[in-house]
Amino acid sequence: QVQLVESGGGLVQAGGSLRLSCAASGNIFSINRMGWYRRAPGKQRELVAVITSGGATNYADAVKGRFTISRDSAKNTGYLQMNSLKPEDTAVYYCNLLNWNINYWGNGTLVTVSS
Repeated sequence: QVQLVESGGGLVQAGGSLRLSCAASGNIFSINRMGWYRRAPGKQRELVAVITSGGATNYADAVKGRFTISRDSAKNTGYLQMNSLKPEDTAVYYCNLLNWNINYWGNGTLVTVSS
């Protein structure tokens, strides 16, 4: 069993920054993929960014150049640094871990960007 706990969400003005964290615990394989997804009000959940255990990253076009995903494999913790935030970034952000070919999800953390 794997558990994911997100933290770091909150209210920020447009142009500001937030850093999300995702702490993973349980039976975690050394080869895995960690990611962040988000669900804005009235929209479907969408990919924000992913990072493999080897460090390869992929970003949604909407966040390229503003968001940075990283991880500390020794601590089984992932991060999402969000800069130059826009009101359209307002959403619940979910941490995801693809581990042993099973997708695990956190409960989400709310990010609200005011204009």
